[in-house]
Amino acid sequence: MDPLTHTLAGASLAQTRFGRVRLGTATCVIGANLPDIDAATYFLGSDVALGFRRGWTHGVLAMAVLPPLLAWAMHLVDRFRCAQTPTATPVPVVRLLGLSYLALLTHPALDWLNTYGIRLLMPFDGRWFYGDSLFIVDPWVWLMLGTIVVLAHSASRILAAGWIALGAIATALVTGVPGVPFGLRVFWCLGLAMVAGLRVWGGLQPRLQRVATSGLVLAGIYVLAMVGSSQLVRLEVERWARDRGLEANQIMVGPTPADPFRRSVVMADDQHYHRLAFDWLASERVQLDGGVTTIGDDHPAAGAALSAPALWGLATWTRFPSYTIEALPDGYRVGVTDIRFGRAVVELDRDLNPR
Repeated sequence: MDPLTHTLAGASLAQTRFGRVRLGTATCVIGANLPDIDAATYFLGSDVALGFRRGWTHGVLAMAVLPPLLAWAMHLVDRFRCAQTPTATPVPVVRLLGLSYLALLTHPALDWLNTYGIRLLMPFDGRWFYGDSLFIVDPWVWLMLGTIVVLAHSASRILAAGWIALGAIATALVTGVPGVPFGLRVFWCLGLAMVAGLRVWGGLQPRLQRVATSGLVLAGIYVLAMVGSSQLVRLEVERWARDRGLEANQIMVGPTPADPFRRSVVMADDQHYHRLAFDWLASERVQLDGGVTTIGDDHPAAGAALSAPALWGLATWTRFPSYTIEALPDGYRVGVTDIRFGRAVVELDRDLNPR
């Protein structure tokens, strides 16, 4: 998920009774974003980043090691601050440790939900896991978690101005995305107006812990509904394929921006990728959308290209690779495209060795 979603998740957790300790908000927000330290690999190149992202820092080993490190660092900061006030007592490190584990675990849980994938078992197993349920930017999660954080952190004019600016940017994104139904755009604007009204009223501020718990539960129900919906879509697509004599080897049920009722589906058989559109509100729910793409992996140059060192990251990450092979006088030019997004080109000699 996007950094804003992770930050809102951590900040919302900090408003529950678990996070109401000194440095609780900092621990939750840092912890909710900490696995994304692997984003630093983008400075080494996009292919290297593809190979490292959603791996080591998102796997089971990191989930065991990073929380104690975070708790220890927060405890040192807390001890330093308490040293300036003789009557202050440091927060027990065990309390910070538990909070660190809660905050960090929200990160892989959210990242699993989209189509990019996550390697939950790293470094012991590089297998990818895909939730195929939420778009990488989900405004409805923003709205539910953002309500909690706005109510908790908008006391000053500067903070209020910042939230207004962020709301305006988010509204421009939601209403500016092509294909978002008019009704959902209106619903988003009404949701923002509700948040503003609750903040002006101020009646929920004394009950922030209960509001935070309710908001997180509501967001959890929405996520579970999207996960269940994706599974139902998968079953309908399998039935659609069988009715047409197709055997679905893989199915990706991709969510669409801001619209929980539609899905962008990729179905793979032995030789082709089929792009489909699914709409819960349509009379014919499954429809072709974008045609059919030949996989093109039946030529030896395809496998050789994906094994090239220059494509290590793409080969590690790719889920639906397709190949276009152009014969050259002294070899081949191979284009490798993942149906989701991403493309690379590599040239091979006659012996299928990368140049």
